[in-house]
Amino acid sequence: MALLMKPECEKCHQTLPVDAVAFICSYECTFCDGCSLEMKNICPNCSGELLRRPRRK
Repeated sequence: MALLMKPECEKCHQTLPVDAVAFICSYECTFCDGCSLEMKNICPNCSGELLRRPRRK
């Protein structure tokens, strides 16, 4: 199963193309760089660690 590449930040709704810098938790909650930093890299939904989403070509 492929990683779901969500198209926008769940907090601020900024568009996140598949090649954009984004951060995800193990449940694939997705946030932009700015929101992730603001939340100190902790997912507000599951309290999991937010890590940089891999990029696709």
